[in-house]
Amino acid sequence: MTSTDTTATGRALIVVDVQPTFCEGGELAVEGGNAVAQAIAVFAAERRADYDLVVTTQDWHVDPGHHFATAPAVPDFVDTWPPHGLAGTPNAELHPALADLAPDASVKKGEYQAAYSGFEGVDGEGRTLAELLRDAGVSSTDVVGIAESHCVRATALDAHALGLATRVLTDLTVPVSEDLGAAARVELAAAGIELARSTEV
Repeated sequence: MTSTDTTATGRALIVVDVQPTFCEGGELAVEGGNAVAQAIAVFAAERRADYDLVVTTQDWHVDPGHHFATAPAVPDFVDTWPPHGLAGTPNAELHPALADLAPDASVKKGEYQAAYSGFEGVDGEGRTLAELLRDAGVSSTDVVGIAESHCVRATALDAHALGLATRVLTDLTVPVSEDLGAAARVELAAAGIELARSTEV
């Protein structure tokens, strides 16, 4: 990754992995996922004019190797996970609540490897998230989605590392567990990432 253009002034909303696979009823469900999907949809509809770019990311796994634990292996839920975000399946698509989101760009990640950060993915033309943000003149990002403790965390840290002013909207994300969410928030704040509720921005 390279640093962003210091003359850029645009703001982006990055919607991370809001997919049925991570919501109640999905293969790797996070409690509260469906509610967060609905809340993001409402926020995006009401605040779309505040953003120069709206980007979604999706886990889109074909064969990610050791990222998946398949029988007889047992997932440790740290480095290995049950199969999820299977490319081409309905549960890997964007959550139905986002049907009217109409993102400016969509990034898919993790086809043949583990990929937590949205910056590890590419869009349909092979452009990385960093390139999309740079080309849109983005200097600041709001990050929302699933899960706060994993892919939201990783995406926000990478955005910050690029030199982008980065916020995580804490009411528009949900962690895998409360403990992991608390640890993620400590790490994000220590890195200089702003944590704010969507009603405060």
